[in-house]
Amino acid sequence: MNETVSQWIKRHAHPLTTPAPQAPLDDLLPLRDMAADAAIVAVGASTRQAYELSAIAHRILRFLVEELGFRSLALEGDDPGRVGLDAYVRTGRGDPRAALAEARPFWRTEEILGVVSWMRAYNERHPHDQVRFAELPESSRQAPPPPSREDLEKRLADDVIWWRGRTGDKIVYWGGIAHTVVSPGSLGGHLRERFGPAYLSVGLTFEDGSLPGPVPAPPADFAETLLSTTDMDAFFLDLRAARPDPVRAWLETPARTRLVGPAQDPTAHLSGGSFGDWFDVVAHHRRVTPVHLISQ
Repeated sequence: MNETVSQWIKRHAHPLTTPAPQAPLDDLLPLRDMAADAAIVAVGASTRQAYELSAIAHRILRFLVEELGFRSLALEGDDPGRVGLDAYVRTGRGDPRAALAEARPFWRTEEILGVVSWMRAYNERHPHDQVRFAELPESSRQAPPPPSREDLEKRLADDVIWWRGRTGDKIVYWGGIAHTVVSPGSLGGHLRERFGPAYLSVGLTFEDGSLPGPVPAPPADFAETLLSTTDMDAFFLDLRAARPDPVRAWLETPARTRLVGPAQDPTAHLSGGSFGDWFDVVAHHRRVTPVHLISQ
C-alpha cells in the first residue's frame, strides 16, 4: 500500500534541533550526502524577515564550509565589496556594523552581522584557506539596473558563473526563493542549465508566525500545509528521495508556496511551477519570529 504524502514526509524528514547559528551541526550531518556532488548550493528563503530562516541559512553555510569545502558566499542583494564587508572578513579592517548600515535594508540585521562575524572568525583560524564573499565582475558593478526581470535573473546567474570560473570555489548562494528556484528564466533555472545536478536548490519555508506583523497559516493548497503535518517544529527533507505515487503527484503538480517580501503580504506566494521542480531539498519551520535590526 502506498504511503500518503504526510507519511512519506515523516519518514524522510531530518529534525532540526536548534535555531542557534553557532550551535553544533550534528543535526545537519545528512546534508553531507545531499550536497556531496554540488558545486553551487542555493539557499532560497521564502522571506528575508524571519530569524529562524536566517539562522538555518547561516548553519547551512557553516556546514558547507566546514564539512564540504565551500569557500565563497554569494549574498544576494548588494555588493559586499562596495560596503567593505569582503575586506573585513579577509583582513579584519573596518567596522562590519557600520558597513551593514550602508547596505540595502534587508542586510541590516543582526543575523547578517552574525554571518559576517563568523566568516571573520573562521578566517582568523584559517588564514591560508579563507572563506570569502563572491565578487561581482566589473561589468555588473558599472551596469545600470536590468530593464526586466528576465535580464536581472540572467545577470545574477552570469555573476555566479563568472566567479565560479574565475576561482574554482564551491559557492553558497543565499537569496530569495523567487530567484533560486529551478524554473525557466530564473537564476536557479540558468544555473541548473549550466551546472546540471551540481546546482542544488534548497528552499527555506515556514507555516506561520510574525515578521513582525502576524502571518497566519497558509491556505490548504499551499505546499507548507502538508509539510507542517509532522510533529516536528523544524526539519529538512530531500525531495529527491524515492517517491511513491501520491508523493510524486504532490511534487509534480503545479504548486503554491509562501513568498513574503518587505510589504509583508501574507497572501503573497510563488506559483507557476511544481514544488519538486523548484527545490531539491527543503528546510521547513512551523513558526517564525522576526529578524533583529542592527543598531549603531
